[in-house]
Amino acid sequence: MKKKVSYLSTISSRDAELKSYGKPRASDDVLLDAYSQAVIFAAEKVSPSVVNIDVQKKLRGRQTGNPRYPDNIRETGSGFIFTPDGFTLTNSHVIHHVDKIDVTLSDGRCFQANIVGDDPDTDLAVVRINGSNFVSAPLGNSEKIKVGQLVIAIGNPYGYQCTVTSGVISALGRSLRSTSGRLIDNVIQTDAALNPGNSGGPLVTSRGDVIGVNTAIILPAQGICFSIAISTAEFVAARLIKEGKVRRSFIGLGGQNIQLHRRLVRFYRLSNETGIFVVSVETNSPAQKAGVQKGDIIIGFDDKTVTGIDDLHRLLTEEKVGRQTTLTLVRGTEKLLIDIVPGESKRRDD
Repeated sequence: MKKKVSYLSTISSRDAELKSYGKPRASDDVLLDAYSQAVIFAAEKVSPSVVNIDVQKKLRGRQTGNPRYPDNIRETGSGFIFTPDGFTLTNSHVIHHVDKIDVTLSDGRCFQANIVGDDPDTDLAVVRINGSNFVSAPLGNSEKIKVGQLVIAIGNPYGYQCTVTSGVISALGRSLRSTSGRLIDNVIQTDAALNPGNSGGPLVTSRGDVIGVNTAIILPAQGICFSIAISTAEFVAARLIKEGKVRRSFIGLGGQNIQLHRRLVRFYRLSNETGIFVVSVETNSPAQKAGVQKGDIIIGFDDKTVTGIDDLHRLLTEEKVGRQTTLTLVRGTEKLLIDIVPGESKRRDD
C-alpha cells in the first residue's frame, strides 16, 4: 500500500530545508584556513605601526616662478614605528635630500617628522614624530627565518593605506646595490608583491614580528622583491639615533653567508660553522691589496669570530680605519691569516 504524501507537506519540508541552508554552520573564523588566519593576525597586529610618509623636495637648479617648472615635487613611501616614543624606520631613498616630511598614522593622525639619521649605504633611515599613544611594531629575529617561510608585506603603495600582500621567503643572503653604490649584503628575497610606495614598510612573519624593511623590486621581473634584514636595521638604527650617521671602515668586497663543511670545522676545530663566501672584490680596495680572492671564505676578523655578514659589519667600525688587522679565511682547504688595512668608507650622495 502506497503512502500518500500531500502537496502541502512536501512544500513545508522543502521550505525547512532551504531555511537551514541560510544558517551558518560555524563562525567565519572557524571556516578560514590557517593561511588566511596567519595573514589576518599579522596584519592586525602590525598595521597600527605602519605609516605613510609624504615628502616634499625642492627642485634645485630649475627655473623658479614659471608654472611650467614646479619649484618642488612630492613623493610618498612607507615606514613603521619601532619605539613607543615615535622613532620610525624607513628607507634612505624615501627621505634623502628632502625638505619636508609628513607622516600619517593608520588612525588618521598626521605629524611633521624630523630626520634623525640617514644611511644610504644600507638604504635605511630613522625619522621621529613627536606625540603620544604610538603603537610600536615588535621586532623579530631575521637570523632564524627560512626559505619558504610565509611572510607578509605591509605598506602604503601610491597612498593606499595599509595595503597587505603575502608570499614566501624566496632566498636569503642576497646582495643588493644601494643608491650610494655600496652592496647591501644579507638581503631577504621575497615574492610578496611590493610597489614603489611600499618602500620602508615592514616585512613580517605570521606571528607579526618584523624581520625586514622592504626596500626594492626588480621592475622587469615578477615576484622578485627585496627587504633589508631587521638584524642589520637594528644595528644601523641604533647608530643613527646615537650619532645621526653610521661611520664605518671598509675592506671592499661583496659576500654572502655560507655553511662551512663539517670536515673543515672539525679539522681546524673552528668555533663557528658559518662564514662569509666572497663573491666579488673591488678594484684597488684593501681586500684586493691584501690578496683576498673570489671564492675565499672569511671566518674571522681582528681575532674575532665572523659567522656572517652582520658580524663583519659590526666589526668594521671607525676605529679600524688605517689600522692593520688580521683577516682569517679559508681558501680551498687551507686556513690563512692575512694582514689587511681597512680604509674609510666615504659617503657618496645621490
